[in-house]
Amino acid sequence: MSQGFHVVVCAGIVPDPLQTLQPMDTPQGPALKNEMMLPVVLDPWAWHALFEAAHLAKNTPDSKVWLVSLAPKAKLQQVMMGIAQKVPFELVAMDGPASGFTSAGAVAEKLATAIEGISELDRSRLLLFGGWESASRAAGATMQIVGERLGILDQFQGVDELRIQDDGSLRILERVEGGKHQVSTCVAPPAMLGWATGNLPEPPNNPQVGMANMRTIMPAIQKATASGLSVDGGEFLSIELPKQQRQTRIVKDAPTDDIAREIVEWIKG
Repeated sequence: MSQGFHVVVCAGIVPDPLQTLQPMDTPQGPALKNEMMLPVVLDPWAWHALFEAAHLAKNTPDSKVWLVSLAPKAKLQQVMMGIAQKVPFELVAMDGPASGFTSAGAVAEKLATAIEGISELDRSRLLLFGGWESASRAAGATMQIVGERLGILDQFQGVDELRIQDDGSLRILERVEGGKHQVSTCVAPPAMLGWATGNLPEPPNNPQVGMANMRTIMPAIQKATASGLSVDGGEFLSIELPKQQRQTRIVKDAPTDDIAREIVEWIKG
């Protein structure tokens, strides 16, 4: 193919999965207790999208990757220090809340506006990547809305694999029921791909990539403007953690049928 791709990856940050999260009410709306003190990571779904984007750009000449993120500046800087050595990209940052209490539509509007502001972006070469789901904004609709906002009609969700064929078309594997994949062919960009897990391993750290990335990452974070995003448009009647329930009984030599019957009765109850 004569031209490479312009890949834009939308990625948020989320609390480290090993942390215990405690929701609470604030004057500004729902939030997490000590949210700014919690260690954070890049959204695991977006991790896969970024790896896939970097792999595609590496193997397709004249390609470039942008990472667009809406998150608190201080927290975003911490995360970027960790992933900067993984893959080359240019950061587009917006300062705003990273909690899951914001609406998908409002977040998508901010992301789309930021993408439209990328001066070098060629829409005819655009591949919009993101997580099929999210560890915080798990409405499963954010990337779809961003795609619609940018006028991208070819959208694929639950993507596990992308291959560029000899004629330049995109061969895409999307998850369907029963552990199977739907095979789709997209003639050319623009297209939106919501990634599931992909099939690539995590890239190793590369200090040279890290130094090159940090030259643009730090200025991008410093220039990040406030998104103005807030928790509105909905009312939360209650916020609480799921209640733990554990009923343990030790029985020896019970027949298998009796155990199965008891489990079914317990589930029905």
